[in-house]
Amino acid sequence: MSNELKSFLEGLDSLAQDCESRKGQACSLKELEELRVEFLGRKGKLAGMMGQLGKLDNSEKPEAGQKANTVKQAITALLDSWEAELHKAEASEALSKFDPSMPGRKPWAGSLHPVTLVMDEVCNVLTGLGFEHAAGPEVENDWHNFEALNMPPEHPARDMQDTLYVSDKIVLRTHTSGMQIRSMLKQEPPVAVICPGKVYRRDSDLTHTPMFHQIEGLLVDKNVSMADLRGTLTVFVRQIFGSQTDVRFRPSFFPFTEPSAEVDISCVMCGGKGEKDGSTCRVCKGTGWVEILGCGMVDPNVFKSVGYDPEVFTGFAFGMGIERIAMLKYGIGDLRMFFENDVRFLEQFA
Repeated sequence: MSNELKSFLEGLDSLAQDCESRKGQACSLKELEELRVEFLGRKGKLAGMMGQLGKLDNSEKPEAGQKANTVKQAITALLDSWEAELHKAEASEALSKFDPSMPGRKPWAGSLHPVTLVMDEVCNVLTGLGFEHAAGPEVENDWHNFEALNMPPEHPARDMQDTLYVSDKIVLRTHTSGMQIRSMLKQEPPVAVICPGKVYRRDSDLTHTPMFHQIEGLLVDKNVSMADLRGTLTVFVRQIFGSQTDVRFRPSFFPFTEPSAEVDISCVMCGGKGEKDGSTCRVCKGTGWVEILGCGMVDPNVFKSVGYDPEVFTGFAFGMGIERIAMLKYGIGDLRMFFENDVRFLEQFA
């Protein structure tokens, strides 16, 4: 054995002993990692010794390499055992600080979205008045969405600025009125349905979103009058906003109802006074009234589209945006809050 090989092997033994003697210096996982780098890193002590292999005779290199590998495995095993001891000590320390007598943390409780809450409440009130649920597709054909509702191709409501077209004859429904048509096609009068669901418009700003929620109602039978419509909606409004809520009907126009009206209620923010805290109410703009839905008597042309005889049957229809009802009911001033998923906002409805 040459002196160079003897010195190399002694150096490896000394390196292993040096590492074993350093155990007390590694009191944390961070310090242990520093020790691992010092001995086994790319620029560590073992790597420095391996650089001396080039000075050995070729016949001695296998024995030197085998010894170096044995020392590396021994140091690795040593460091791994220390790491396991440190993990165990940390766990024991954490357990010693645990007080089983302390109350546990309550998990965060989720809630239904305010739009869902209002949708459910509106549906419950209307089903209590005798209406049944109706469902239909969100991707609708032109006939159900427009033509059957007395909106011929040249009608301005069909403008592409308002409607999201999938193709020339297929649209994302702009209202849930198409479900009313489908309901009338399925059965003879009497018909009393509500049609809740998502609708889509080509519109997006501070007060509009491309997707929102609507509920529309339809009642068809013999001798249905405007008085029936007014009585139904008055009861509905007072169930939702309180028995002291004032209601008024204003003449309006919708292509599928004639006569048509918009329904206003006394402002929920200022109590119908037109001012709040000495200044003009920002919700009703000083009028004391806010509009919440549209309605009217079903146009005879709509009855003809579904095969009902307008000389025999009459009916009324109404429709409302759920987000608007929710904003008024809960005093929410920004429509975007419904869609931002801010937990601070949503947890108020838990």
